[in-house]
Amino acid sequence: MSEQILKACKELIDDAKIGCADLVFKDLCLEVLSRARHVLSDKQFNQLVAYAADKMKEKIPFEVQAELTIQR
Repeated sequence: MSEQILKACKELIDDAKIGCADLVFKDLCLEVLSRARHVLSDKQFNQLVAYAADKMKEKIPFEVQAELTIQR
C-alpha cells in the first residue's frame, strides 16, 4: 500500500512540475512532503524527498514556461 502512496506522491510532484509556476510548484512539493511524512516509511520518505529535490533542480521547458506566463 505504501508503495502505491509513494508512486502517487511522485505523480503529484510530476504533474505540479508541468502545470505550475516555480513558486507554486515548490509550495505544492512542501505540502505533498508534509502529508507523506505521516504515511510513508522513513526509507520511502527519503526517496520522495530526493525525488522532489531533483524535480526542483530541473528547469521547465521554455514552451511550458511561456504557456504558464500567458495563462496568468
